[in-house]
Amino acid sequence: MVQPQTALVIEDDADIRQLVTDILTGSGCEVHQAATGRDIEQLLQEHKPDLITLDLGLPDLDGLEVCRRIRELSDAYVIMLTARAEESDRLIGLHVGADDYMSKPFSSRELRARVTALFRRPRHMVGVSSNGAAVGSPTLDAGGGLSISQDRREAKVGEQTLPLTRTEFDFLVLLASRPGQVWDRGSIVKELWQSEFHGSTHLVDVHVANLRRKLDKASPGTVWIHTVRGVGFRLDPPA
Repeated sequence: MVQPQTALVIEDDADIRQLVTDILTGSGCEVHQAATGRDIEQLLQEHKPDLITLDLGLPDLDGLEVCRRIRELSDAYVIMLTARAEESDRLIGLHVGADDYMSKPFSSRELRARVTALFRRPRHMVGVSSNGAAVGSPTLDAGGGLSISQDRREAKVGEQTLPLTRTEFDFLVLLASRPGQVWDRGSIVKELWQSEFHGSTHLVDVHVANLRRKLDKASPGTVWIHTVRGVGFRLDPPA
């Protein structure tokens, strides 16, 4: 039997917490709840969630700080649920490791679709690497010292492991599957979220910025991901 995905709902509003729990349970998840973020380390250790929905407006700890703590200990998908109107809050949330966000009030159907899309992401992309190897093979040599182990879900530049979130890893595999190909934002969302483009274009842009920052830290001064103005992004491994 296939084990159900485990989800953790962190939300201080009891009605919303139960609504999200019902949605995730209906999607086949085993769901655990928390009304605050102060015990996040214990919750992660106890439940080992595959998915976390996180309210930004928690009464004890700011949701952004909770997200930072999650990323130190877990690679679970994180969907932020926020009533905050400022775009900057959502962008900061993506910067500190969230995979997606939804604004309150949100559609139950949309949340279910987002969750289903995350769990349906392909783990082995089809394509050809810069050295002609099939991307479907366990390890992808993307060129320039960048190697991606799809089975281990680990990416390295040389001997340095990149600290990627699940979405960042999937994003990097997508770009590396066809080096030099330009991916527009709509195509990226269809590939990674298995849906039409939703929300702000910043959802894609911020994940690109995070990838660039981490690649640059591992290989200072090297430009891996290029922006094609008015179109999208491409990965060009250095010669």
